[in-house]
Amino acid sequence: MSKPALRVLIPTLALLAACSDPASRSQAQSIPDLAQPTRKSPTDPVSMKASFAPVVKKTAPAIVNVASRRVVRQQADPFWDFFMGGRGGAPRSQVQGSLGSGAIVRADGVIITNHHNIENMSDITVQLADRREFPATVLLDDPRSDLAVLKIDTKGERLPTIAIDDQEQLEVGDLVLAMGNPFGVGQTVTNGIVSALARTDVGAAEFGSYIQTDAAINPGNSGGPLVDMDGDLIGVNTFIISRSGSSSGVGFAIPAAVVRQVVSTALGGAHSVVRPWLGVRGQPVTGEIAKGLGMSTPRGVLISDVYPGASADRGGVKEGDVILSIDGQPVNDEGGGAFAIGTHKIGDRVPVVVRRGDREQTLTVRAEAAPEIPAKDERTLTGRNPFEGATVMNLSPAAAQDVGADAFSGKGVLVTKVGQGFALNAGLRPGDFVREVNGKAVNTTADLAAAIRNETATWTVVIERGGQRISARFRT
Repeated sequence: MSKPALRVLIPTLALLAACSDPASRSQAQSIPDLAQPTRKSPTDPVSMKASFAPVVKKTAPAIVNVASRRVVRQQADPFWDFFMGGRGGAPRSQVQGSLGSGAIVRADGVIITNHHNIENMSDITVQLADRREFPATVLLDDPRSDLAVLKIDTKGERLPTIAIDDQEQLEVGDLVLAMGNPFGVGQTVTNGIVSALARTDVGAAEFGSYIQTDAAINPGNSGGPLVDMDGDLIGVNTFIISRSGSSSGVGFAIPAAVVRQVVSTALGGAHSVVRPWLGVRGQPVTGEIAKGLGMSTPRGVLISDVYPGASADRGGVKEGDVILSIDGQPVNDEGGGAFAIGTHKIGDRVPVVVRRGDREQTLTVRAEAAPEIPAKDERTLTGRNPFEGATVMNLSPAAAQDVGADAFSGKGVLVTKVGQGFALNAGLRPGDFVREVNGKAVNTTADLAAAIRNETATWTVVIERGGQRISARFRT
């Protein structure tokens, strides 16, 4: 499924890295070398009411603090420096830091945490439950899911671990514990229930179908595990919705299925996660749409576009179909569909139930990566021209996944970043398509590079923004 337009931050979301200066049996499946729980947990309501201590004792040794920092050189204000007796604009160094949580998922020091805990950071330190500290390296960083896999050198020591349980059949109302290091006060446990499942289009990450919980999650908790009553990791706490920035009882965790996918990819030696792409675009079936389609209840996603040659196209999905479920999971919006197909392995054959006309039928779709045609060919442009400082690339479905763009917005040259330079002053924005330069059509980044090679004093540029073409003239 595609995401309409580039990612934007949702103002009400609070990513939980505190930016500051320094009654069933467990079904968890282990990744290689992952220790399994052995301590008995509460198995009935009476023992649960008595205490959550057995669950905490089992999981707490595997919970870690993740501290990261970077040194940023900033240009001082020369006017202020002059009156303060400084040297007038000399660069100054400033330390920026982030504090979050994590969980040890393999005994040799493999740790799962949030991407936003370590984003753009150069020095990462992991503190174990016994207060020992280790420098950490990043095995894999996956912004799309907001997960990162770290590794510390234990010099052969086996560490306590927590099992990743992606087989648990969660239900709304299940008891859960949120564990981590809120506000840097030290390891803390809060309890609550699963408030909702399969929440989509609520997070800052582009790929997700979140577990919602009312267990208190606060800044610093991000990256810590959401734990079930078997002491297994069923999710990774990642963000909250709050007007104050502190817990309002509306917190979200990344499901264990995504966690396992990211960890397994990292342990396999890859540095990025390749997720299957269905290649359809649609809209949720509303009551009005359901009535028009003769459906008794509104459910599913009405498909408006099928990308030519994509897995859905070759699997028989057509425009006008209503996708009801993917691999047995109900699908009610694009995000839910992207998640249902995206957690599969490349090559899996996945059943897709569609309603066509007044009948339901099951199609089989092969899970495949989004095509990378044309090649991305990303470039940062320089020189005396309107695009100085802009980073552009050719749009393909794979590239669209990388930047959170709409793969159905058309082929062409997409602006992904605008740095310092003429492009910033000219008002160019990420998400713009460059269509013409001085009357010449631009279809690839090579076309654009050729068009700006001959510098002139006057430029006529046509861009497409939000489906509308805008023509402008510039003097450089």
